Amino acid sequence: MVGTGIRTALHTTPEARTCIERADKVLFLLDAVGARWIATLNASAETLDHLYSADLARTETYRAMVDMILREVRHGLDVCVALYGHPGVLVNPSHAAISQARSEGYPATMLPAISAEDCLVADLGVDPTRWGLHSYEATEFLLYRRVLDPSVALILWQVGALGERRARIGPNPDALRLLTDRLAGSYGFDHELIMYEASPYAIGEPSINRVRLSDLPAIEVRPMVTVYVPPAVAPTIDAEASAVLGALPT
Repeated sequence: MVGTGIRTALHTTPEARTCIERADKVLFLLDAVGARWIATLNASAETLDHLYSADLARTETYRAMVDMILREVRHGLDVCVALYGHPGVLVNPSHAAISQARSEGYPATMLPAISAEDCLVADLGVDPTRWGLHSYEATEFLLYRRVLDPSVALILWQVGALGERRARIGPNPDALRLLTDRLAGSYGFDHELIMYEASPYAIGEPSINRVRLSDLPAIEVRPMVTVYVPPAVAPTIDAEASAVLGALPT
């Protein structure tokens, strides 16, 4: 399992590229530009994109992808699966396929890659270790009613698919309003959010739009948008810990 990063080809590591070039069979999930590029590296390249369907639950689509990957592995081929971004971040089939392959006795490996979070840190100029970071897939965030700390930044992934269990339909309006209310309980309706989208192109700029939380339900949320919520308050210093550590954080 390899990732091509956010800027396909430019972000692809030499190690991942070598795996793509040497594989007996390449399967991939990339945009049109990435699809054309990967075909130049390996003539066996075949997309998994056709397995998406509005009539299928995402879990069924992911299962079909794993089945297609393992079918090639069982034929005795050296298979490389190339995925947009990082192959282990928000990619259910990659983990499932590796687990299934290993359970059947086949060696399986995942290589690291540049993710959307890496680009967000660079483009927004934030340090996730500064005050800490919450990071949740948006639908799971609502389903499990995560407890937030308003002194900690928050990243919400796949808001463009919020509440939608089928492929590429768009966010559920009721779920978007519920998300707004849940966030307002910790950050306040007037708190500023950043709607972030990394640029997949070398000459392109990232999309960075600052909006009030109260305006979120009325905003068009594109499929690739990530929501970054800055801290709303300063963290509380623990006096006992401060005395033991002998210094306050800078």
